[in-house]
Amino acid sequence: MKIAAAWAAWAAAAAAVLVLAAMPATASPLADLVAGKTAASPELAGLAIVVADRTHVLRREGYGRAVIDPGNVSRQRPLTAETPVRVASISKLVVAIAVMRLVEQGRLDLDQDVSAYLGWTLRNPAHADVPITLRRLLSHTSSLIDGPGYRLPLGTALRDNLGAAHWAPTPAGSHFAYANLNYGVIATVMEAATGERFDRLMTRLVLAPLSLDAGYNWSGASDAAVAGAAVLYRKGADEAHWASDGPWVAQVDDRQGHWPACPVASDGPVCDLAGYVPGGNGTLFSPQGGLRISALGLARIGQMLLRGGEIDGVRILAPASVRALMTPVWRAGPGDADGPDNFDGLMRCYGPGLHCLAGGRDQPLAGRTLHWWGHSGEAYGLYGGLWVDHARGRVFVFLMTGSADDPMKAPHRSAFSAAEEAIVADLVRTR
Repeated sequence: MKIAAAWAAWAAAAAAVLVLAAMPATASPLADLVAGKTAASPELAGLAIVVADRTHVLRREGYGRAVIDPGNVSRQRPLTAETPVRVASISKLVVAIAVMRLVEQGRLDLDQDVSAYLGWTLRNPAHADVPITLRRLLSHTSSLIDGPGYRLPLGTALRDNLGAAHWAPTPAGSHFAYANLNYGVIATVMEAATGERFDRLMTRLVLAPLSLDAGYNWSGASDAAVAGAAVLYRKGADEAHWASDGPWVAQVDDRQGHWPACPVASDGPVCDLAGYVPGGNGTLFSPQGGLRISALGLARIGQMLLRGGEIDGVRILAPASVRALMTPVWRAGPGDADGPDNFDGLMRCYGPGLHCLAGGRDQPLAGRTLHWWGHSGEAYGLYGGLWVDHARGRVFVFLMTGSADDPMKAPHRSAFSAAEEAIVADLVRTR
């Protein structure tokens, strides 16, 4: 596969230009963090980190295991910076890049009523005179909420499943409420505007041009990527039932080298995408969180953004588009409480697809204010982030692939978990 070969070549080149050699696991405080030997965190299944500047990978390290199987030790593999991981809501940042490519091509407009693309009227029923735009969807100011759910199964249409329970009482543009459903609508708009399935659009617009062996719900990724996937874990059945002394329980991607039987949400045994008409239900392809990509792959995306939209002679976005992605649409004001709508203060500044660390509980370091743009991710045991620091010219990526206990239990000062605070503190010390 050409993408896989190009990705392997870039990864090898990145290894050849390391400015700071990857430290062995025994030499890093992150190893103790993963092993649960610090007060900052329970034991972690694994951790992958990358630090890069505009041209070089400065650090790439992996700790713990990508697959944990005491009953079959031959399956167990170490987690590395090259291991593909389901990166949860970091996926949204990559969707925004694709949207901006379509904007540059004149296929989409951030401020156009999306009803014009969908072919039906999308409105908050309580505020039918207020249009829903891509800028509002990308920035979670559309007045959509997840309500009863944000993934619709194959065979259902988005237009028939956006009832009153999916809308806030406030009009679009007046309030921030983080909702995965926004990105299901965005994917549907992208499909309607292009006539192309979302997963294939993402490969064509972003992943293939960047030579990344990655994909939404694995679509477009290579057999090798699927075979090398990290499993996401918890100790316990889910986030409500922790069992820190019990075994690791696989949450997502325990594929054992096999492709998923159905790459989209399906309520039954039939998984036939041949009759799917693009523009009907973009939620199928998990635009909100289904990207599988490595920490090193995310760092390459971060480098492209840090460089104003270009990397290795390939221009993905115009500099103006990158600036637009990093321009706040919403900032928390004095009257905006930290609560469920903004992940308890983690998101206090949001642009069209990226959020920024602006001040308050979104600051993971004591005594230091970070002004980073990027996106965090949290789902199925994963905690992670891709962050661009323009002031220092750095890209920071971290992916925690599972925790033995609720990572928010450990003493922490911000809306980040204690483990994330410790990881960020380690990453920013990179010279």
